[in-house]
Amino acid sequence: MASGVTSKSFMWGLMGLLILGLGGFGVSNLSGNIRSVGSVGDVDIAVDDYARALQEDIRAVEAQTGQSLTFDQVKAFGIDGNVLGRLIGQAALDNEAQKIGLSIGDENLSKQIFEIDAFQGPNGFDRESYKFALDQAGFTEAKFEESLRADSVRSILQSAVISGASMPSSYAETLVAYAAERRNFTWARLSADDLTTALPEPTEEELAAYHAANAADFTTPAMKRITYAWLSPDDLVADIPVEEDRIVALYESRGEEFNTPERRLVERLVYPDATAAEAAKLALENGEKDFETLVADRGLELQDIDMGDVSKADLDAAGGAVFNAGVNDVVGPFDTGLGPALFRVNGVLPGQTRSLDDVRDELHAELASDAARRKIETVAETVDDLLAGGATLEELQSETGMKIASIDWHQDATDPIAAYEAFQEAAAKVQDGDYPEVIYLDDGGIVALRLEQEIPAELQDLATVRDAVIAGWEVEATTKALAAQAQALIEKLVAGEDMAALGLTAQVETDITRDQFIPDTGEGFLETVFGMAPGDMSVISAADSVAIVRLDKVQGPDNANPEIGSFRDMLTQQAEAGITQDLYAAYARAIQNEAGIALDQTAINAVHANFR
Repeated sequence: MASGVTSKSFMWGLMGLLILGLGGFGVSNLSGNIRSVGSVGDVDIAVDDYARALQEDIRAVEAQTGQSLTFDQVKAFGIDGNVLGRLIGQAALDNEAQKIGLSIGDENLSKQIFEIDAFQGPNGFDRESYKFALDQAGFTEAKFEESLRADSVRSILQSAVISGASMPSSYAETLVAYAAERRNFTWARLSADDLTTALPEPTEEELAAYHAANAADFTTPAMKRITYAWLSPDDLVADIPVEEDRIVALYESRGEEFNTPERRLVERLVYPDATAAEAAKLALENGEKDFETLVADRGLELQDIDMGDVSKADLDAAGGAVFNAGVNDVVGPFDTGLGPALFRVNGVLPGQTRSLDDVRDELHAELASDAARRKIETVAETVDDLLAGGATLEELQSETGMKIASIDWHQDATDPIAAYEAFQEAAAKVQDGDYPEVIYLDDGGIVALRLEQEIPAELQDLATVRDAVIAGWEVEATTKALAAQAQALIEKLVAGEDMAALGLTAQVETDITRDQFIPDTGEGFLETVFGMAPGDMSVISAADSVAIVRLDKVQGPDNANPEIGSFRDMLTQQAEAGITQDLYAAYARAIQNEAGIALDQTAINAVHANFR
């Protein structure tokens, strides 16, 4: 039988939502001849059930978004389809239960009802509370008990399908063994400074070959040459007058922002009583213990006592001493709300005073910006009229004061105008012959643009990018030379010489996993390391350096690490959840297909009409 917890949780949600008003939803306007919106096998999907479930889901979405939904939005979000699909699934389970003769007895049903908190009175289950709650929800006792009985039977069927779903332990073990496998290795890095032979000057043939092989690096992007007229609030702010009293009032209202007091980075170590605090301070002053040891003695770590940056007022009685102390000084003990405490100063954040004259321009711009945006709104109407009358961008400059400029635009253009998303979208869409129109920018500015020319991507000739080609060739040649030099060193290492004797600075790495990163190495470094066998040596190239790597040891996951156990459990749970979902989905499809689904679109439309 289904657990009481499952049914109780179901009914909790059902009663909570229905009593809040779902029962008041009007389905009485539907034709008296319409009883169901469809059926699965011999089980009908009642009109009332569909209407209530649809209302419940709509209200849930509205509660999440804080906005009322039109029914067109309900349909666009697929809420109606989800509700109908859920009810079809329930009906399929009910039909299957009837088919195999599965049900629960009256005794079990009564027990579940008696456990629902909404039906409780001072002395336990109260029939009047039961009747009142059902009346408020629009349920008869028979209808409610029928729903609860059906839910319990569905739970039994669902549990029967998924209870045996489990993933073999080898699944998680295999993934953990791969992801948490460790490597110990020794490596040394060789850079351009380690070259024993200087690079020769590149020949023209070598430069030409490098230029051709790396053509993408020397190809300009496809661009659009665009002329634009732009008016920004910043262009107007300086010329908009702002009364002095408004600037002064704004400055005074933000006094805390412009005049900040000194603050200190402080740690506070609290003791249970004054005797313990005094003893700790004495041990510190006598050099018997340092502050970190005092923290450890209290069973704490430094982050546990960190107060962050505080003002003098934040520290009450300790404020004066703390703010007279130097960095790393310990003062106290002082009484606090948590008990007597020692305070250590970790840093000083100086106070700052900015006079009205210091911030006058900033405040003027802030006050003037709204006026500037309003003025641009008026200018925009004029620009719109001028463009509609056939004015050119150049004429806009003389008529409205808009600035004229041009840009060779592409997706990665860095010109200031290209930072605006609206300009980017318009530039991407503009075609030859398009008439300019007003484009509103997110800072309140406006722009209008005209396509002058499409500029195709072009491979720059060697003469134009010669310096860049030489630089690229040198990096590539350096890496090749270092790789050859490293390979020669490996032969000596294999012969028995050690890295130090060969002038290499060895770095030893232990317990390295695949997801870590080793500084000063290139892409694919660890991937190569994890493909090596113990004792192997390899040269791994990066962009401008190489590494000589010797794999010392292969280790499995650190099973003593609790994070490994948690990772294994998570993988197992995810896999079993996936199997459970797949099994139940397959079962649900099978019983629906076997029973057959029939929907009455007229009835469904009638329900929907009540929501419009």
